[in-house]
Amino acid sequence: MNLKFLFASGKNAKLPYYIKNYSRVILPKYLFQRSLSKKLADIPTRADAGYLTSRIDYYNKLDSIKQLPQSTERLADLKKSKRVKSVYFLDAYRIVSWFKGSFKWNYIPGDVTYIPEIPSIVKSRPIEGDNRNSVLLKLVKVRHFIFVKDKLSLTEKENKLIFRGKVDDKPNRIDFLEKYFGHPLCDLGNITKKDVLPAAWKVEKCSLYDHLQYKFILALEGNDVASNLKWIMSSNSIAVMPKPTYETWFMEGKLIPDYHYIEIKSNYSDLEEKLDYYIHHTKEAQEIVNNANEFVSQFFDKEREHLIGLGVMDKYLKKTAQI
Repeated sequence: MNLKFLFASGKNAKLPYYIKNYSRVILPKYLFQRSLSKKLADIPTRADAGYLTSRIDYYNKLDSIKQLPQSTERLADLKKSKRVKSVYFLDAYRIVSWFKGSFKWNYIPGDVTYIPEIPSIVKSRPIEGDNRNSVLLKLVKVRHFIFVKDKLSLTEKENKLIFRGKVDDKPNRIDFLEKYFGHPLCDLGNITKKDVLPAAWKVEKCSLYDHLQYKFILALEGNDVASNLKWIMSSNSIAVMPKPTYETWFMEGKLIPDYHYIEIKSNYSDLEEKLDYYIHHTKEAQEIVNNANEFVSQFFDKEREHLIGLGVMDKYLKKTAQI
């Protein structure tokens, strides 16, 4: 890994995240739990009550009582383990520590691409289908919720599409590179350490700020969502991608094609046509940047984000007949 990427990647620093969040773990839980009732009672009295409720209901779509099996784990059983990695433990603890440990939940850490049989707390879920049992919390935020300050305007950027990511065994990414690697409108590269794909595809990692030299940034789903989508939409560049199939706390399912991002077909056949259109229609391209920036801005208020998380968990406990 080159030094430039190591010290100026543009990604969130993990050490401050771990220090801050592990410091909460050693605090007595009653410090949080004694304030919970007031926190939740404040929601309907706020000026943005309707907005808060709409987001709580989006993340938690449970609309009838569904009891959990007797064998379901308690909140108090949450621990860091091989199954529950540090970021999944810390981000979940940030919410569940406000609730009594005797309450039960089904917690599925990791990249969840299916809909569970019982109401479950997850990081990601399929957008299509009856996904009510998939209740979203803001998890792995140190990796996924990255935002950038872009000093370049859209018109100052190069008229190309950039992609740097792990291609490996991801068929959609392999397909894209097979079709467009070396294309004059694209700067593509595979940052994998493996030797399973054409050597010509392999490149060094580059920083988020290096990406921002380009007008267009490819956002292709990996194991679930495209993790770069959030910071792309906070920049003055434009995300280019097919219609998303999975969503997280970022509410990818609410994104509007050619309004928040440039949508291309799932077989990528219209990529050149779409890029050429927005290269020559700067005003419409700038409108997409503005709309994307506005969408992203709703996640900047950390206290409000935490309050929504508490509301999601409270609703989960109510809809599983525990409150």
